[in-house]
Amino acid sequence: MVTDPIADYLTRIRNAIMANHRIVEVPASNMKKSITKILFDMGYILNYKFEDETAPGSIKIALKYHPVTKTSAIRTVDRVSTPGLRRYVKSTELPRVLNGLGIAILSTSQGLMTDKEARKLKVGGEVICYIS
Repeated sequence: MVTDPIADYLTRIRNAIMANHRIVEVPASNMKKSITKILFDMGYILNYKFEDETAPGSIKIALKYHPVTKTSAIRTVDRVSTPGLRRYVKSTELPRVLNGLGIAILSTSQGLMTDKEARKLKVGGEVICYIS
């Protein structure tokens, strides 16, 4: 039993990057699927596939690496809001990751989105994680 499934998801991605794996498989949930879609749309992962044949389902994520230097597109993954300490921000206090070069993923009343989208829509919410 995992007490924080989002932290487990981010840790699996972080560990796969540190081990230079091409593909990582994680158990699926609706929030993890949304985070995966955001990572793909922002160009941090190469591709993804939702597999729902098994009971809980799984997500296969193809990680993205630079062809010459072999460095990952994702440099750091930081969990911000935890089950023990939730971090909420107003629309005027949205964080900037690496002065706009990274993204913060937020859970808002309008669904999961990046800090840039939340700033554009002027909505606040719970800061899930920072990706850079």
